[in-house]
Amino acid sequence: MSFIPSARKGPVGVAVIGAGNISKQYLDNLTTFPDLKVHVIADLFVEAAEARAKEYGIAEFGTPEVALNHPDVEIIVNLTIPAAHVEVATAAVNAGKHVWTEKPFSLDRESGIGLLKAADAAGIRLGTAPDTFLGAGLQTAQRIIESGDIGTPLTGLTTFQSPGPESWHPNPAFLFAHGAGPLFDIGPYYLTALVQTFGSVRKVAAAGSAAKKTRVIGSGPKAGEEFAVEVPTHVSAIAQFEGGQSSHSVFSFESPRKRMGFVEITGTEATLSLPDPNHFDGELKLWRPGVEEPEIIPAVGPAQGRGMGVLDMARSLRAGTPHRATGDLAYHVLDTMVSIAESVESGSFVDVTSNAPKPESVPADWNPTAATL
Repeated sequence: MSFIPSARKGPVGVAVIGAGNISKQYLDNLTTFPDLKVHVIADLFVEAAEARAKEYGIAEFGTPEVALNHPDVEIIVNLTIPAAHVEVATAAVNAGKHVWTEKPFSLDRESGIGLLKAADAAGIRLGTAPDTFLGAGLQTAQRIIESGDIGTPLTGLTTFQSPGPESWHPNPAFLFAHGAGPLFDIGPYYLTALVQTFGSVRKVAAAGSAAKKTRVIGSGPKAGEEFAVEVPTHVSAIAQFEGGQSSHSVFSFESPRKRMGFVEITGTEATLSLPDPNHFDGELKLWRPGVEEPEIIPAVGPAQGRGMGVLDMARSLRAGTPHRATGDLAYHVLDTMVSIAESVESGSFVDVTSNAPKPESVPADWNPTAATL
């Protein structure tokens, strides 16, 4: 897609569709970034949208159609459940709105490719979470790796283990449904970090399991309700990348012991421990041969949190330049996760044929709280 500067001037108009738990994390930032203006919060449950509108001082609320038809809205921030991501994003494309979608990009390759083609034909930008890789933590890691401090990157190791979100999430069933589970819900953070380091994935192999057929909600108004587990709740995967590098990843909702945010990149000269890829900040540790204690490296750069990707898209829209967290990048991560799931089913290696673009790095002085438009 070729990019031209937006004809509009000033802050970019935004509408949020989906007033659930994650919307609060986004709205904390979207309503405070000077280069954005949130006009609408929408949800199928209008009372939820109304509550968020009152909480954040948003002028309008209502059903998704209110957001899609609003003349001042340029970007739809799609925070619906995974099963609705493509449907809502497609409706936004058809309405001539640019789209930022929570992860996963889609639940299958066919709908994902269809969305990419529809947006490209319409000249619409697609952006997709996670935008955590735009934060200070992972951007500092990229600068360290690209400077050659660890030598040539060779291998990656990532681990996410927890008992599962049903103990704290008030409505967790969708996190155990098709298109979720630890692979599709948590995998995008870790796989995006690996792709940023090694480039496109070329093949994967994996094993998976589910220890329980049902789980019980542990908190909130639905506490005690039982729901079905539809996907593997433990996945162990290896990946090989286009340059020959490899990684091993564990994604689990079955561990009494929590291990979250573990990402290590080993090179020919040193090993780098990255911050939690689900966060925007965090210190790094550089381990050199023969040295018992690591060098602690503070993260440098912006780390405001969720919504940084929306802001990057908005500024890029005005400037006519590419944004960083693109639909193509998200589709490659989706393609990789679908391939991992297929490998769990088949017990064999699965090729990954899509490619991930390499986004431009984020300058350390990039300031989300500045008014630039």
